[in-house]
Amino acid sequence: MRPVNDGVRFLLELGLLASLAYWGWNEGGSVTRWLFAIGAPVLAAVAWGRFLAPKSSSRLSDRWRLLVEVILFGSATAALISAGQEWWGIVFGGLVGFHLVLTFVLDQR
Repeated sequence: MRPVNDGVRFLLELGLLASLAYWGWNEGGSVTRWLFAIGAPVLAAVAWGRFLAPKSSSRLSDRWRLLVEVILFGSATAALISAGQEWWGIVFGGLVGFHLVLTFVLDQR
């Protein structure tokens, strides 16, 4: 079950980046569209790599890491809803919640 949960996590991380890019593309005008569509996922990836990545020298403790995960995944969920994809936002948020619960049940922190 652990490898499956790891695979789901990877797909959710990709979904996080795609959701922010989708929001950015739909949010701005001609120039800001590109800035948002590229900048939002890049900022999320930098935060993820700096504070959440397993091999990061600045990896946060479990409590703070969970908080940052909830903020990042919550931002992606809100981005989908803001971009008019309410159903996908609800599905994504539900999958993230299920994954995080399963992560603690399987002691994968």
